[in-house]
Amino acid sequence: MPNLIDENSVFCPFEESAEINALADGLSFSLESELHPLCLLAASKLQFHLAHQQEWAHNFGLLTGAEGMVIGKMFGVLIVRTEEGKLGYLAAFSGKLAGRNYHAKFVPPIFDGLEPGGFVNAGMEKLTQINEKISYLESFKDEAHTKEILLLKALRKDHSNALQSRIFEQYHFLNKAGESKSLIKAFEHTASGKPPAGAGECAAPKLLQYAFANGMEPLALAEFWWGLSPKSANWKHGHFYAPCIEKCGPILAHMLN
Repeated sequence: MPNLIDENSVFCPFEESAEINALADGLSFSLESELHPLCLLAASKLQFHLAHQQEWAHNFGLLTGAEGMVIGKMFGVLIVRTEEGKLGYLAAFSGKLAGRNYHAKFVPPIFDGLEPGGFVNAGMEKLTQINEKISYLESFKDEAHTKEILLLKALRKDHSNALQSRIFEQYHFLNKAGESKSLIKAFEHTASGKPPAGAGECAAPKLLQYAFANGMEPLALAEFWWGLSPKSANWKHGHFYAPCIEKCGPILAHMLN
């Protein structure tokens, strides 16, 4: 994994105070818990950063005249205690942010599909070539190319499925005991028997993975939506939500085991 992040910037420590220590005293991680005050504090700090940072540009739909497609985003904060006993939080975003996987102040992805020269880019380029050839043949609007078009569409489906499977194979998740489990194994006993697209890219698994890999104890988690949501009325700007069941449920069941 390329070291594109200053590791010291990922962990955000709280200022030492009796009040902060009292809030964390006896805190034990649970997805069933209500929003903890330390999560609200961490989320407010992250939201301030999102509203004022100048390091990257992403159109959340909150500013008039912003360029690019409007893409709201789920963010997460994880309250942690380091091996040295320091209290602080980690931050993560779902999917990609401003077209990238790496940003200062955020934990890295579990797998970087955007790595230059990687198989994902090569696979996507091949899909683009197949699509272009299909479009070209369909532009003739005759039956002379029907068989070739059908063969190309079958090739596209096979290539897409193979690429997705290879991507899934790259994801492995740790739990507190340091045990690793693949994404494919995590979903093998679900109704579909396989992961949905985008599994492993949500904020919660990224946060827990970084914490466990770096000897940090997770204490509390919160996720909130930032921006407008053109595709779903369920997501409201600034509102908090529990981790999704479809993409995160089987993963978190292992990670929190």
